[in-house]
Amino acid sequence: MELEQKAAQTVEKKVRTLEFKNISKAFPGVQALDDVSFTAVGGKVLALLGENGAGKSTLLKILSGDIPCDEGQILLDGEPLALTSPNKAINLGISVIYQERQLIPSMSVMENIFLGALPVRSGFVSYKELKAQTQAIIDEFGLPIDPTVPVAALSIAHQQMVEIMKAYRRNSPVIAFDEPTAPLTDKEIDILFGLIKRLKEEGKIIIYVSHRMKEIFQITDEIVVLKDGKFVTKLNTSETNEQELIKAMVGRDIGDTYANLSRNDKYGDVVLEVNNLTTYAVHDVSFKLRKGEVIGLAGLVGAGRTEVVRAIFGADPIISGEIKLEGKPVKFKTPRDAINAGIALCPEDRKEQGLILWAPITHNVSLPVLKKLKKFLFLDAKAEDDLTLGAIQQYSIKTPTLDKKVLELSGGNQQKVILGRWTSKLVTTKVLILDEPTKGIDVGTKAEIYQMVCDFAKQGIGVIFISSELTEVINVADTIYVMHNGRITGSVKREEATEENVLALAMLE
Repeated sequence: MELEQKAAQTVEKKVRTLEFKNISKAFPGVQALDDVSFTAVGGKVLALLGENGAGKSTLLKILSGDIPCDEGQILLDGEPLALTSPNKAINLGISVIYQERQLIPSMSVMENIFLGALPVRSGFVSYKELKAQTQAIIDEFGLPIDPTVPVAALSIAHQQMVEIMKAYRRNSPVIAFDEPTAPLTDKEIDILFGLIKRLKEEGKIIIYVSHRMKEIFQITDEIVVLKDGKFVTKLNTSETNEQELIKAMVGRDIGDTYANLSRNDKYGDVVLEVNNLTTYAVHDVSFKLRKGEVIGLAGLVGAGRTEVVRAIFGADPIISGEIKLEGKPVKFKTPRDAINAGIALCPEDRKEQGLILWAPITHNVSLPVLKKLKKFLFLDAKAEDDLTLGAIQQYSIKTPTLDKKVLELSGGNQQKVILGRWTSKLVTTKVLILDEPTKGIDVGTKAEIYQMVCDFAKQGIGVIFISSELTEVINVADTIYVMHNGRITGSVKREEATEENVLALAMLE
């Protein structure tokens, strides 16, 4: 009897494995994955690292059944998986939480969490039971979310938490997280990391994709690095460091990213002046931006940084206050008014607000200047191609053709398309607003974007730089304005800025 119990315990404790074996996948003009092999084991968190375009998202899409691989196979506990559809993958015990939320906005939180597994009694959905089961999960997460409200009514951060709760409810043996913390507050990140640790203790196989190095060293046990679709190395997190990982990812030592920036040190006249700006979300905000200057807006999630720039850009109504552009008062009723005046915005959510994903690069780059590209009644296709080629060359956008759909580009290259749109030879940009420009972007491309920001300033453009990564703001911006609860609580010059004094202002009531 004792032997039988011990055998049962041994089976229970058997470490589960997920093996990627010789995985290859090609798209037109791109070899996304090339003979990739590695194994993830239960009870450990494995980080998947690589530059944008390294093949991480493609690998997760194959794992989730979204796309088939051309060659190779994925094995769970030694058994090959037939991942022919997302539903098949879920039924086989695989949950992938994407950066882009897979939710139905019009449906309630509880319907989204239990989609495909709604409790039924006598042929009808038992909403009482559905609400109770959902509330139990919400309580486990410790979140102030009503299970009956539509997902569309939630903040982006809470929508992401609903996505995570949906995967948690399935109790899958394999869970993959793709940049899960990008929209989350520090409190929500703590909740997520607590959950991951619990899943790890339960023996789950966890794959974690993130460009935030701090998180990698905080939450993972092993790291697999991909580059240009190929496996580079597998390391134990405790036995490596940030510089070694960056070198493996980008193929070179990029050194001290911030110290190596070639900055602008000549400022011109005030180009943008904001006086006592008040909207439904921000109150009495005032600051000045000079030509060639980079100012940073810092603060915790929900501080009002995005709301300030949306008001400046004409996207949100202004209750009171004044905006001056080159010394003259302006009132923008729409973003088009702001664009015509020389103000450009790269929004926080580039996929939903910044790009036409199903359109080619050409259409996305030429969007603000279509009238200038008209030839009689038609669009001058050659002029549009020339404009796009200029952006591709200037920003080193990785694409096989000008007509490639933006949806098929990596996050970093998508961001470069937006930058190319606002800095083309046909656009006069006086103020460039960058809201979370490095979100979901690898360290190599981040370094490129930091230098681009400095280059814009050298051209005399006034730049407003917003980032949730405090280290970025205090190292890229010349002056940092700190916000809390819709108000500016103070400002500090880059030379004097530290994480401690900026955080102190961000928490000042």
